[in-house]
Amino acid sequence: MFDNICKFLAENFSSDFATWLLGEPITLTELSPKELSLEPIRADALILLQSEQNILHLEFQTQVDAEIPFRMIDYRLRVYRRFPDKAMHQVVIYLKQTNSDLVQQNTFTIAGTRHEFSVIRLWEQPTEVFLRTSGLLPFAVLSSTIDPEAVLNQVAREINSMTESRNQSNIAASTAILAGLVLNKEVIRRVLRSDIMRESVIYQDILEEGKAEGKAEGKAEGKAEGKAEGKAEALLEVASNLFNTGMPLEQIARLTGLSIEQLQYLQVSESGESNQ
Repeated sequence: MFDNICKFLAENFSSDFATWLLGEPITLTELSPKELSLEPIRADALILLQSEQNILHLEFQTQVDAEIPFRMIDYRLRVYRRFPDKAMHQVVIYLKQTNSDLVQQNTFTIAGTRHEFSVIRLWEQPTEVFLRTSGLLPFAVLSSTIDPEAVLNQVAREINSMTESRNQSNIAASTAILAGLVLNKEVIRRVLRSDIMRESVIYQDILEEGKAEGKAEGKAEGKAEGKAEGKAEALLEVASNLFNTGMPLEQIARLTGLSIEQLQYLQVSESGESNQ
């Protein structure tokens, strides 16, 4: 889910990312790996954005991966083959703090060949960088701070002041999920408004997955698809009730068919009106 959230933010707030990483608010559009001449590597984690002159290649990582340097040079050559005149900027962004030396690695080197790329470790970045634009707000709590809860409160104030409801709900939901890397769900639920998060496309995607499962079951049983929406709502309600019993998430996942990441998000987005 972290890959999906970062991909969503980069694609929907591309000018904010361009301002941060390229130094100017260029409008970028998605570049599909299918446009390159070879099959994509880990396409689910790959973010390629382009303008007329630039290509921005992003890799967001929650864990270290020794294959990152090879992936960087591999995609640099793929892009050069397809767009030889475009400048390419490659950035690996580590979300979760670690002492591994791999997060320092920014080159791929073999005999006669050396390729460099940029690396950003969010826990070393100034918090104010992420408070300047809406699309970067969800990363603020992962920045260099000794008090991530205070930063989350600051982000929540920024979110509450937004006038565009769709952006407001999507940023709130993205913040809730990424904040789970450094804060527990009770803190996140207390700070962020659950009613806003429930309007996000992220929550709706979870709901749609439930509907799809309901449709599949209906077809298998020879029934109409009409009960799909009820199935989705029922899944969410069952998960909500099971949270209250203290049942482990792994067991709830087996019972409902939802993933651990989806259940963690649902826990945060539960209404919790008594905390509002």
